[in-house]
Amino acid sequence: MKSHARKSASPPAPSLAKEQDRYNRALVQMSNDGILVFNEDRSIAFINQMATILTGYPPEGLLGKDIRSILGTEVEEILGQLKGPGDKLCQEVQISTARGEQRNISLCLALAYGGKDAVKGCAYLTDITERKRFEERLRISEKKYRELFEQVGEGLYISTPEGKFIDCNQALLDMLGYETKEELLQIDIASDLYVNPGERGVFQEMMERDDSVREWEVEFKRKDGGKIIVLLSAHTIRNSEGKVVGYEGVSIDITQRKQLERELRETNDFMKLLIESSPYAIIATDIKGNIILFNRAAEELLGYKADQVLAQIHITKLYPPGVAKEVMKKLRSPDYGGNGKFTGSEFKIVDKRGKEIPIHLSAAIVYQSGQEVASVGIFTDLRPRLVMEQKLQETHLQLMQLEKLRSLGEMAAGVAHEINNPLGGIIIYASLLQERLPPDDAQRQDLEKIVHEATRCKEIVKTLLEFAHQSGDKKELTDINRAITDGLLFLENQATFHNIEIIKELDPSLPTMVGNAVQLKQVFLNIMINAADVMHGRGVLTIKTFSSEDGNKIVIEFTDTGGGIPEDILPRIFDPFFTTKGVGEGTGLGLSMSYGIVKEHKGNIEVDTVVGKGTTFRVLLPVEYEEAPVQESAGNP
Repeated sequence: MKSHARKSASPPAPSLAKEQDRYNRALVQMSNDGILVFNEDRSIAFINQMATILTGYPPEGLLGKDIRSILGTEVEEILGQLKGPGDKLCQEVQISTARGEQRNISLCLALAYGGKDAVKGCAYLTDITERKRFEERLRISEKKYRELFEQVGEGLYISTPEGKFIDCNQALLDMLGYETKEELLQIDIASDLYVNPGERGVFQEMMERDDSVREWEVEFKRKDGGKIIVLLSAHTIRNSEGKVVGYEGVSIDITQRKQLERELRETNDFMKLLIESSPYAIIATDIKGNIILFNRAAEELLGYKADQVLAQIHITKLYPPGVAKEVMKKLRSPDYGGNGKFTGSEFKIVDKRGKEIPIHLSAAIVYQSGQEVASVGIFTDLRPRLVMEQKLQETHLQLMQLEKLRSLGEMAAGVAHEINNPLGGIIIYASLLQERLPPDDAQRQDLEKIVHEATRCKEIVKTLLEFAHQSGDKKELTDINRAITDGLLFLENQATFHNIEIIKELDPSLPTMVGNAVQLKQVFLNIMINAADVMHGRGVLTIKTFSSEDGNKIVIEFTDTGGGIPEDILPRIFDPFFTTKGVGEGTGLGLSMSYGIVKEHKGNIEVDTVVGKGTTFRVLLPVEYEEAPVQESAGNP
């Protein structure tokens, strides 16, 4: 019996070749590149979907069409360069789409066998429109960068760590004095560019550590050997491995700026020196009144140190209440020198101890863009001027007094001679009449009074004569202690001095001086007689002589224990004919004559007095030697 195999009922599976062909077609359709297959006669036999998108033609508009009409005549030129199947060549071309638009593509052509020795061609189209646009933008950007690189006014460069320039712009060439870029690229940066080659190493250390350098001042050498100061800024260029392969940066020539800064600094220093050296106090404030400038003269005037007032003390503290506002009001008024100016007036300013000091103030407002930003004042201390004015006034009064004394002397010299003889006659005849009358005659008292008053008049005349001739007497070496002692020998026997204790403290080492001994004795006698009068014949008179601390003056002090001199009388005690004694008790010429004698000896008289306790007259005479004129004998020719 025969057995038979049963056949499967399922349809036969497709062949492997067909499956592979279908898979390949699917891949071709999915490709991002446009694919066109064309025959040897250049007619298009196959296209994928991307080819229709890139060309803008529908499938029916491409199939059977000459590929040259779609891709241009460049196709034939490219195909002419292919040797045979397997060769491939790519080239960028520009095609026109069905809408007439221009599209940049990368065209690759290849040859392959199509069966029975027929040769088919494949065209691969890649859209490079966006890439070309990017490249164009990049080209334009690079062009702009290069133009900027070349045209920027500061020196730009790229250099290697080994010390060579790779690139630079024209500004750097001009800055360093090189004519061509090639010439600069040949130099060694460390030795040919840096004035101090060691600074190149410092630069590289900073670059390695910080990846950049910002505004580093350094000295460079120009080609001609000149030196410039540059402000150097740079950053590193690193490769993918992080290694420094170059430096890119900018060099700014600040030589002129540094010179201007130095000149400005020197000018500022000079102006500061002028302000600090000014003999006048200069004080400036901001618009709020805070002190911002206080020179050395201001320190000396007010007792503050600058650091004690700058931005710490308001200007109003340096004035009495309300004065600062008054000054600012005048500064802003046009009536005192113009708006913003005050030509000056006298005010008072308050020092650190609270003492008011008379000053002359000149001030101004400082403007910036039309706005008040500060004020400055110059303060002149008026105290020396006031002292000088007082001295001038005293000198004027003394001159007036001396003029009075001179006039009085001339008058006394004329009058004394005219009345001296009649007075002598009155005294003689009155005395004779007195002798003829009996002792109990009442007229004797009248005659005694006539003799007494006439004698008193004669003494006045004698004093006037001495006063009139005092300035013409010669000067000679004079012992002050002896002049005082001689005067005391005369006075101690007077009744007025019987109850006055005289204490002598005379310096035995007192130097001699050049003066008129007779006149000086008269001065001392007048002072001592006045002392006895104010003590009413009872008290203590202390006489001291000594040298001043500097040794330039002899000091003679007469101190009494009288009642002192009232304040309202003190300024007049040296006036001629001024006296506090009763009528007929004094002439008022003693102290006036003494004052004139001392002034003629270039000295001075000082008075210290306390009412109720006593007075000290202090005579100060200069120790100055003037050669006394040599007296020639009568026998000399």
